[in-house]
Amino acid sequence: MAALGVNIDHVATVRQARRTIEPDPVWAAAEAELGGATCITFHLRKDRRHIQDRDAELLKKTVQCKLNMEMSLDEEIVGIALRLRPDQATLVPENRQEITTEGGLDVIAHADRMADVAKRLGDAGIVVSAFIDPAAAQVAASAEAGCCAIELHTGAYANACLAGSSMPDQRKQADELAELRQGLESGQAAGLVVHAGHGLTYTNVGPVAVMKSFAEFNIGHSIIARAVFVGLRDAVAQMKRLIE
Repeated sequence: MAALGVNIDHVATVRQARRTIEPDPVWAAAEAELGGATCITFHLRKDRRHIQDRDAELLKKTVQCKLNMEMSLDEEIVGIALRLRPDQATLVPENRQEITTEGGLDVIAHADRMADVAKRLGDAGIVVSAFIDPAAAQVAASAEAGCCAIELHTGAYANACLAGSSMPDQRKQADELAELRQGLESGQAAGLVVHAGHGLTYTNVGPVAVMKSFAEFNIGHSIIARAVFVGLRDAVAQMKRLIE
């Protein structure tokens, strides 16, 4: 059964909009765990647009399930990860102008840096994952770099809509699901643990969740959005039921 990782970044985004002390993403992590989350994910960005250093420190001290730190290859962030020692580090691309992460990390283009960072994190006892597009070449490069896991970028599937509409394009979605399945199979063949995430919602997670070999789904925005209306525990529990 796949695990559910809940990304709490957007709770911090609301807090940072007013530069105040609430809502607290550390409290959100506790609520998510009580709702059934088996992993808490946070992204400590170089520009600190949402999660702050204080949050990362407290999450390490308080989270009882797996703690997954999304992070760039930036040396400052790598140093923080080595000090914090989360259970897992997921290496992601980072662009200061983006609203959210756009596409997977190009492991091939950053092969040397990836190998260096993966070794240092691995030597510290941290499971290393790479957030990548579901391309066989990127899967292979991740394995060669020393990653133990990969997270397949599901955004292309989630955003497959009819031109000029928010309605899903079923043909495009089918094509993207086929790409994800191939990425999943490539990852398994390379001996990697395979996760999935980005853009998954209560209405589109089903066709991905039925691919039983995914070990974990990382979902943030949709869960936090629903939590505004039903509370975070219930929002997490509802998503977990859909995945199961």
